Amino acid sequence: MILYDNHNRPLTYLRLSVTDRCNLRCFYCMPAEGIDWLPKSQLLSFEEIIRIVQLLAQLGIRKLRITGGEPFVRKDIMKLLDKLINLPGINEVHITTNGVLTAPFVRELKQMGIASVNLSLDTLDEKRFAAITHRNEFSKVMQTFEQLLSQSIPVKINAVVMEGKNEADIYSLIELTRNHPVSVRFIEEMPFNGSGAHYAQLNWNHKKILSHIRTAYPELQKLPDTPGSTAAMYHITGFTGTIGIIAAFSRTFCGSCNRIRITAQGMLKTCLYDDGVLNIRDLMRAGKSDTEVVAELLKAFTSRPRNGFEAEEKRKAIPVHESMSTIGG
Repeated sequence: MILYDNHNRPLTYLRLSVTDRCNLRCFYCMPAEGIDWLPKSQLLSFEEIIRIVQLLAQLGIRKLRITGGEPFVRKDIMKLLDKLINLPGINEVHITTNGVLTAPFVRELKQMGIASVNLSLDTLDEKRFAAITHRNEFSKVMQTFEQLLSQSIPVKINAVVMEGKNEADIYSLIELTRNHPVSVRFIEEMPFNGSGAHYAQLNWNHKKILSHIRTAYPELQKLPDTPGSTAAMYHITGFTGTIGIIAAFSRTFCGSCNRIRITAQGMLKTCLYDDGVLNIRDLMRAGKSDTEVVAELLKAFTSRPRNGFEAEEKRKAIPVHESMSTIGG
């Protein structure tokens, strides 16, 4: 079965948050003092998560990414991952993590068949890392990086480009791809930081990021676009890895978007920029049958916005101000 939205885009990819909690306080994600965490009772239980993924797999979801907050702060996350990876219809399970707590689990992740890990890492400078994250955990993140490489788990590094914070790290992050089989993706900063946009206008957009990279690496070559990809991918002759640029604020990739999101409290988001279109948790806790839940899901997919700008215009809460930690990466 193939699931389509109202713009005839196939929906095959679910990003599911298992917690809103995080052990870092990244500049682009939340205020330094943090946010008000959800009570445990408001989070999806593991049983509810399994039920939702099973229903979506029956509809055509094939790729699953587990996000947070930080997934590894949730107790027994490995037990959940083991169940999810064995669900019929789910072909790939991926994880996005900040790496602080991940290293001890890497070998087990490899054994259970995790398809890839996205590692959030905005700088290779320990002092800048502490300034951006408000925590001194750089060594633990690098330990996770090294463990992932040693276990040959495909790694993507996600680096948000922040004006006045980490522009100096763009080249050093690119150098990781010289000898390592990793993909380093530079992401436009978005206003999901718990307080709204940091800048009157986004100066470091995807065009400026690309121009900056070409200045030092004029041999940069564009790679073919893959269906549903959010990143424009590039390769430098002689380098082992690849480089990506994600126009997350400019939203240039919406026309081929194949993903939906479910927050830790069970809110369906058919676009990153909407403010939630269906509370699946409440449907399940009200005793709705699988058939009834599926009917509501299908209804939500028939009114999906054409792009992130349309989704933002339809929001009840404008401007965007929630933390990425509550949305689910």
